[in-house]
Amino acid sequence: MSLPRSRAGARARRIAAVAASTSLAVALVACAAGGAPTVDPDPDKPFVLSGVTGLTQIAQLTGPDAINDTAAAAVAGTDLGSMTNIGDRTYFFFGDTFGERDPDSYGGQGGIWRSNVSAWTTDDDPSDGITFDGWAPVDDLGWAEALVEGEHDANDGQGEVTKIPTHGFAIGDTLYVSYMSVSYWGEPGAWDANYAGLAKSTDRGETWEALDSPRWPGDSNFIQVAPVHVEDDGDEYVYFWTIPSGRFGGVALMRVLATEAAVEDQGAYTYFAGVDGCVPDWSDDLDDAELVVDGTIGELSVMWSDYLDRWIMTYSDAGSAYIREGVTPWGPWNDPVLLVPGSEYPGLYSPYLNPRYVADGGRKVYFTLSLWGPYNVFWFSADLEKTP
Repeated sequence: MSLPRSRAGARARRIAAVAASTSLAVALVACAAGGAPTVDPDPDKPFVLSGVTGLTQIAQLTGPDAINDTAAAAVAGTDLGSMTNIGDRTYFFFGDTFGERDPDSYGGQGGIWRSNVSAWTTDDDPSDGITFDGWAPVDDLGWAEALVEGEHDANDGQGEVTKIPTHGFAIGDTLYVSYMSVSYWGEPGAWDANYAGLAKSTDRGETWEALDSPRWPGDSNFIQVAPVHVEDDGDEYVYFWTIPSGRFGGVALMRVLATEAAVEDQGAYTYFAGVDGCVPDWSDDLDDAELVVDGTIGELSVMWSDYLDRWIMTYSDAGSAYIREGVTPWGPWNDPVLLVPGSEYPGLYSPYLNPRYVADGGRKVYFTLSLWGPYNVFWFSADLEKTP
């Protein structure tokens, strides 16, 4: 991101939290074919994640000294790196990107500023880092080009400073990326948004179109998202775990049928509004939404863990990265487990998972992590420990 990733304090809009009740009677497990998780009537699963071991920084993915020649794409500094799979490709979506950056720079600054760029890879061996095959889109010079460029207005809250991708997903051969229009970078950990919206590509990322709909208000809890395909009673949905702008809000949940028509229809989205007995209540009014995880959650990622037979969520909070497990998408979610200590990796944020990049039956997870000082994206792994 372009200015120090600092943002103003917590807002009064926080939605009331859902209690982490163990009485929820619907659990989700991965389907036997290894596709989208699906509904399972098995109730009352206990928490099993007991810790994390073997944290390893494997490689630097972007910038000077990276395993990829990102200088050729005019990428000297960038951040984020959420991942989306489509066919044999994985796309990495990066935030504010600079083609020129002084070696003594600290944080997001430099020349040749683009609000976002994307690299793609067919590398399916995460053990030694991820090698990019290319960038999409690119300009006539071969430089990585913005998917949807920000206006780059002054940082005064009156316009749009930048457009930051928060995550992507695919429907068939169509790629979508969720982005937030940032109006103001404030104090550490907080920023303001005009709105959150979607952009789409039907040509494998070569060109992108910002959609007029759907859009979510900038003061809502639906600005940064972590999408996952989920099957429910024969229908496939995209579930989105969502947080406000900044890093001081809890996690809400929305879903939409996994079709292009539904994804591009504002009225097709529904919002988790609590449970009726044991059954989740989905409302078409985002004001009815309730939190599924309380706290101060920064850039988050969610996926199903075959190893744990549970959902896992990663995010940053107060300078460190955490992981926690959930029995269902709406909870209960267990207490956070330290994933990456900020004392060892100062300025860390955005620990992003991808179900394609696991090993040892899912016990080992690989993830991207941004470090603010060098303002680039790194590749890590860690082993999940569970109770017998």
